[in-house]
Amino acid sequence: MLTTLATQAAAMHPGGWHDGDAPAFWPVFPITFGLFWLAVLGTAFYFIRRRVHDGAAAAKAAADPMTKARSVLAERFARGEIDEDEYHVRMSALRNSD
Repeated sequence: MLTTLATQAAAMHPGGWHDGDAPAFWPVFPITFGLFWLAVLGTAFYFIRRRVHDGAAAAKAAADPMTKARSVLAERFARGEIDEDEYHVRMSALRNSD
């Protein structure tokens, strides 16, 4: 009895893709999958490039003695070790030495 029901159900089923007809939307899946991986790789490239560029800029700034002198002067002013007048005098001296 079950064999008869299974045979009748299989005969009534239209067949789907096995008839040779694929649905019209099938190209959407591989295209979307490819675009997804391109986005992942592009994002990874962007962040790696940004990190390398920021590291090079920081190394360049650290190598410049005037930049380091200005940052030390700004830190001393922020901590309150020197007052505003002394800060401006020393900053103008740094600018004039360039």
